[in-house]
Amino acid sequence: MKIKGVAASLAAFALTVSFPAAAGGYSQAEKIRRLDIMLMVTGLRCRTTADNFQPEYGRFTTNHIGTLNAAAQTLKAEFVARHGAVGANRALDRLSVQMANQYGQGHPWLNCRELKQVTRTLADMRGTAPLYEAADDLLNDGSRQMAWLR
Repeated sequence: MKIKGVAASLAAFALTVSFPAAAGGYSQAEKIRRLDIMLMVTGLRCRTTADNFQPEYGRFTTNHIGTLNAAAQTLKAEFVARHGAVGANRALDRLSVQMANQYGQGHPWLNCRELKQVTRTLADMRGTAPLYEAADDLLNDGSRQMAWLR
């Protein structure tokens, strides 16, 4: 995995703050939340290795805090609409536990070194569109090419 031309590819993305529905059953807000949880959990798992990426994850969350918070708020509103106010909190808790358990043993096809590189790249990206693309690539079965990482 080589990082080059990221700035050029980022210029092609439009800055957006809305979270429309996405293919694959996840809304854009849920994709962003899943991306954040995946990076957090795998970062904790990798923290005792030579490829600790806690500093990179910290930069990611700092640089994208507005997007991460907006996604969390949008996701909560989506769950309130589906499950009611009380049911939304339970559903969000179940979702968070499910996501944490999914990545507790690591990412299905990326190792700690690769996740560190991915997180470093994501921390430097601007706007929400690149995060959507990254989530599509990182949360799937590994069959998609990660053009944004090159």
